Amino acid sequence: MPAMSTPRRPLDEQRLSQAVTAANLPTLAMVTFQLTGDQRWLDEPYRPVRSSGLGPNDSGGLDETAAAELRTAAVEAITNWSRGGEPAVPDPDHALLRRMLSTAMGEPVPDEYERLMREEMGFEPDPGPVPVPPAVVAERDLSVVIIGAGISGLIAAVRLQQAGVPFTILERNTEVGGVWLTNTYPGAGVDTPSYLYSFSFFPRNWSTHFGKRDEMAAYTAEMADHFDLRRHIEFGVSVDSATWDEHRQRWTVTAGSRSWTASAVISAVGLFNTPKVPDLPGLDTFDGPLFHTAEWPADLDVTGKRVAVVGTGASAMQVVPAIAERTAHLTVFQRSPQWIAPNAEYFQEVGEDVHWLMEHVPYYHAWYRFRLAWVFNDRVHASLQIDDDWDHPERSLNAVNDGHRRFFTRYLHEQLEGRPDLVEKCLPDYPPFGKRMLLDNGWFAALRRDDVELITDGVARITGTGVVTDAGEHHEADVVVLSTGFDAQHYLPGIDVRGRDGLRLHDAWSEDDAVAHLGITVPGFPNLFLMYGPNTNAGAGGSFIFVAEAQGRYIVDLVTTMARDGIGALECRPEALQRWVSDVDARHQRMVWSHPGMTTYYRNSRGRVVTNSPYRVVDYWAMTHDPDLTDFHTIPVPARAA
Repeated sequence: MPAMSTPRRPLDEQRLSQAVTAANLPTLAMVTFQLTGDQRWLDEPYRPVRSSGLGPNDSGGLDETAAAELRTAAVEAITNWSRGGEPAVPDPDHALLRRMLSTAMGEPVPDEYERLMREEMGFEPDPGPVPVPPAVVAERDLSVVIIGAGISGLIAAVRLQQAGVPFTILERNTEVGGVWLTNTYPGAGVDTPSYLYSFSFFPRNWSTHFGKRDEMAAYTAEMADHFDLRRHIEFGVSVDSATWDEHRQRWTVTAGSRSWTASAVISAVGLFNTPKVPDLPGLDTFDGPLFHTAEWPADLDVTGKRVAVVGTGASAMQVVPAIAERTAHLTVFQRSPQWIAPNAEYFQEVGEDVHWLMEHVPYYHAWYRFRLAWVFNDRVHASLQIDDDWDHPERSLNAVNDGHRRFFTRYLHEQLEGRPDLVEKCLPDYPPFGKRMLLDNGWFAALRRDDVELITDGVARITGTGVVTDAGEHHEADVVVLSTGFDAQHYLPGIDVRGRDGLRLHDAWSEDDAVAHLGITVPGFPNLFLMYGPNTNAGAGGSFIFVAEAQGRYIVDLVTTMARDGIGALECRPEALQRWVSDVDARHQRMVWSHPGMTTYYRNSRGRVVTNSPYRVVDYWAMTHDPDLTDFHTIPVPARAA
């Protein structure tokens, strides 16, 4: 949300006084400073302390006296603004904004964040793509096919719409939303705060701090309606192939007997779209319901049932606490334990006072969102680097990472006090953040229940009545849930993509070794752009929506440049890709995901990290902010060539 998009009208001072009692005080201090210009709000005793965890740190560590003084001053400043007063600091200069970012967090924030946040917070808004004149669109028969109407596809669509470029979205489901449409299992929701995991250009008053599946699905549908995107979407279309025609400089996309042609194709099929089902003997012999979490039956009632959950990843950690009170018995089969962080706000509702502040107070939403972004996106990045001189590489990467280990270990012991059997099973032996950090949504409490059993023996096979472990023990079950993740190493599954000279994309990638410059473009495949492509997953956490917006901007800027400059084919140079891959691989060798102590979907069959980005979010934003045409071979449209 742009910093000053808040409508100005006289505010009820009594309502404002009530609302600020629920305010995030570090956020409120930044608002008060911008409205008044009084430097004292950037110094002690109003300067917040650094948050020790992942929570919003609403008090900022301020004592009651300082908090009361800040609230009183904020009410006066906001009231004055609402009655026509002008902000004293509407557009902080570079040095001042850098200071404000660090002050708001109570810790140093790298200087390079100033440029990012200046745009993200609306002080210097992204102007959007340069519109393509209708005459050029008609002359070139310019159009784009987007495959997928999930988060990425919708972002690309909005950007193309702003650019005046015609597009069609092909979506295999009957509604928009991607993973938020298809994952309906109990407890499904985001593990990134809602006010961060949201479109920057389409704000919402979230009901809870961490949105659940139904609200996320509704949000994406509302976004599609708001921007009138449905008229561009063809639902129920499962794409089979995409083929490049060198002579015509166009792609042909097919689905069954139907086909579409376009100047460019944007793949927005996502990373987590193909459930990974383990090859277990007897899967087809089970007498009751057996399914992957992504295919949860709408009519399933687990009340009074014996349920077996295979896997303890992110989806299992949401399912188990959600159904534990209803099942007769719940057996959880764990391949490896997960690091779990405390978060008191996971189920907490967002009060009406907070909604009121977001809607009525200038700068509030922008500063609140920045604070979440810093904590959840890049704050831990430095601690994920391997220190060769560290004395305990078997358990952690460096001194800071070891501190994280102690913190999460203490929390685990507190939650499982009196259950040494569970402590032994649940304590990971690999460094924190080696797998995606999970938030405790009642997981430990569920495991402590008498009717919940955690099994650490491997699953050997399925029978008609249950699950057999490698130790030969048979566990009876009425329902078997496969919480076994997704096939994230094979990009564009099920789509036969043929580029220049008939080159097959999956052959170029040797099936599970996908590479793409910036995770977006591949040599030999002109005018093909990937969203959520190789090495763009934020493994340390954070909001992928932010990354998707950066990718959408980069791609559409290339498309409009092609239209403006008469480029018919834009193809990534091999040397640009090689520079990217070499840097990605070298950086990963220094990071936690290359640690040998755990198995993870991040690495392919060769041991190479193919899903995660080794970069900070701010780095990737800068890389994709302004496309560099020297990274591409460009071929003019035939008329220009003649």
